[in-house]
Amino acid sequence: MNKVTRRTDATPAQVWSVLSDGWLYGSWVVGSSRIRDVDPDWPQAGTRIHHSVGLWPVLLDDETVSLQSKAGLLELSAAAWPFGKARIVLTIEKDDEGTLVTMEEFVETAPLRWIPPVVQQTAMAPRLDECLRRLTMLAERHTA
Repeated sequence: MNKVTRRTDATPAQVWSVLSDGWLYGSWVVGSSRIRDVDPDWPQAGTRIHHSVGLWPVLLDDETVSLQSKAGLLELSAAAWPFGKARIVLTIEKDDEGTLVTMEEFVETAPLRWIPPVVQQTAMAPRLDECLRRLTMLAERHTA
């Protein structure tokens, strides 16, 4: 498991507003290069964001599925062929100084699952931190 937390001045509603707009996914998820389509009921459980990963002209089409969506929690299954699948859990908590946003990533399939957890953590933490940096910057400027 890889886990990072970031504090923001944005309200929980502002953070949720960014997460619930599937068309913004490519703006805060490192590695997602374009959004091809978003199911109309995103982020309800079972809905999908159809995205591409990579750099043009080498793009791979994939998708992210919402597994659970409720106040303060969004759980996703993200595919990035040929690297496999990961489960991502985003939690949003109000605190005295704003909002705490936590992002956890669990590698679920090979080949990334074959990498020792300490190596995964070292390699993935900067990416997750950048995802949260982008997410919170968008939320701070986004009207809920």
